[in-house]
Amino acid sequence: MASAQQAGPIQEKPTHSSFTTGDGVKIAYRTDGRADLPPLILANSIATTLHMWDGQFPELSQHFHVIRYDYRGHGGSDVPAGAYSDGRLGRDVLELMDHLGIGRAHFMGLSLGGFVGQWLAIHAPERIDRLVLANTASQLGPAAYFDTAITKVLEASDMRETAEGFLHNWFPVAMIEANGPIIQKFRQDLLDIPPQGLAGLFAAVRDADLRRTIALIQSPTLVIGGEFDTVTSYAMSEAIAAGIPGARLKRFPAVHLTNVEFPKEFVAEVLAFLKPDQA
Repeated sequence: MASAQQAGPIQEKPTHSSFTTGDGVKIAYRTDGRADLPPLILANSIATTLHMWDGQFPELSQHFHVIRYDYRGHGGSDVPAGAYSDGRLGRDVLELMDHLGIGRAHFMGLSLGGFVGQWLAIHAPERIDRLVLANTASQLGPAAYFDTAITKVLEASDMRETAEGFLHNWFPVAMIEANGPIIQKFRQDLLDIPPQGLAGLFAAVRDADLRRTIALIQSPTLVIGGEFDTVTSYAMSEAIAAGIPGARLKRFPAVHLTNVEFPKEFVAEVLAFLKPDQA
């Protein structure tokens, strides 16, 4: 039998696919795990791509058919002009589910992904099974902050200042100063974001307010918060858990990207919630 070294490089199947939404926008996505496993959709933070979940999908895809995607305006997806909305982002997910023939799925969203998850569980409850809301909020403001951010990113000559601002909001200072491979990868992804795409998603966050309607969520819900999160504070996680009937709350000693800072512990918590019969 030939050794692995003699066999030559393994030919991998294409990692990304895409579909076109009803309003003509191409959305890039990727699936991992057997198609006969329960579907689990992952939605990432603003200013990241579906690769934000690279540390989690290998283990998750052993238990679930994992679907990751890039928001409109980010990654491999199209960059339509104008402001986006939480409702449009939610409908992108529903259209992705329809495209894949998925009637109902678990959904896990972090930061902006958590806004999308709340919208879906409120407006399309029949499509969402269990719900994980990590490092997110039901409303962020003031609106003037996002108006300024939109103007700044559209007028800037490059994304360098914006990238460093995001990194300092996402990770511990020591991790940023060490400048390891994780930080370098996230920095490059930030530098590659189209300004219009980021501005469009800033507008979606600016205009979203789900504080009253989360009381309508009936999906079993796990809320994960970061003790040192300055973007979506732990108090915001507490408010979501208090507002959703029966929601469970878990705190990590993390900043904003808890899944990156505590990858093993994060996945263990998520699996215990999504597979309670095997916990």
